[in-house]
Amino acid sequence: MCGAIITSPLDVVKTRLQSDLYRDRRGIQITQRGASGVVLRGLLHFVDTSRLLVDIAAREGSGALFKGLGPTLVGVIPARAINFYTYGNGKRIIAEHWHGGAESPLVHLSAAALAGVLTATATNPIWVVKTRLQLESQQMEARTRAARAAAVGTMRAPASAVRPSAAAQELPRRALSTTPWRHRFFQASRPPPAPTTNALRMTLTILQTEGLRGLYKGLSASYLGVSESTIQWVLYEQLKRVQLRDRDPSVPSVLPTVSAAGTAKMVATIITYPHEVIRTRLRQEPAHGVRKYRSLVQTFRIVLREEGAAAFYGGLSAHLMRVIPNAVVTFSIYELVLRLGATA
Repeated sequence: MCGAIITSPLDVVKTRLQSDLYRDRRGIQITQRGASGVVLRGLLHFVDTSRLLVDIAAREGSGALFKGLGPTLVGVIPARAINFYTYGNGKRIIAEHWHGGAESPLVHLSAAALAGVLTATATNPIWVVKTRLQLESQQMEARTRAARAAAVGTMRAPASAVRPSAAAQELPRRALSTTPWRHRFFQASRPPPAPTTNALRMTLTILQTEGLRGLYKGLSASYLGVSESTIQWVLYEQLKRVQLRDRDPSVPSVLPTVSAAGTAKMVATIITYPHEVIRTRLRQEPAHGVRKYRSLVQTFRIVLREEGAAAFYGGLSAHLMRVIPNAVVTFSIYELVLRLGATA
């Protein structure tokens, strides 16, 4: 829970960078190909993260960096408990009944997949509410922009209207010329309205407008994301086994657990990260009652066509800075519990 609180700002930034409500205003285009282009794009990911952290705090207040923390704290304990309990017991049962009592990568893979599916199914409503809370201010800002654009469109005169006289056209120019230059060029943008919806109210809103199915938006992408936890568990077991091969088992050490957990989480996240972006898009609130992202394959096609393949890695740096330390701490505790249970 302490890790969730500390890394909450990174979670908010990650969710916003994954959504289509965030648009990069730098205008920087990376044209280099090969390794140099990959490195530059990676550096820009970190620039995006730090810039958005400052921007959210300045425009919406520091409290906005902790939106969705309530559902996160509610969901992190059952999610970890279900995942580790199902994996540990599933690994034992699968090995005993189908693999002669011996563990193997296939046993680890099967247990991890089972644990991931059960965890995603049980906790999906919590993460839907969290995502909606983290994107609420951007949704409000988008609705405001759309309302202004519609108002401007209705105020425009038709093309067949009579053209105003030269004197009438001169009035705006004269008013602009008498306006001090500092007021014309340095007008601070008004911050978006601060949302006040809490987790309970957001849950009730989703149930009223979208029904129970609304709480399970993005579940298909979550099932696809089971591959992340599967890869993570299999890599962790193999890396830990390699590092402990030449060590004295009587001498306890946390280094193999830390390095194996961090490496496994990083590799699994980079390989499977696009499902995170697709899941966030599926969980977004429908704009004006129209749902743009409706299914896994349809969302993948829209993002690829409109934004390119790079959009599938939006918010990756913030996500890595958040999940790798959490994985190291969580797996260290897991190994400690196993060691205590074996000696009891």
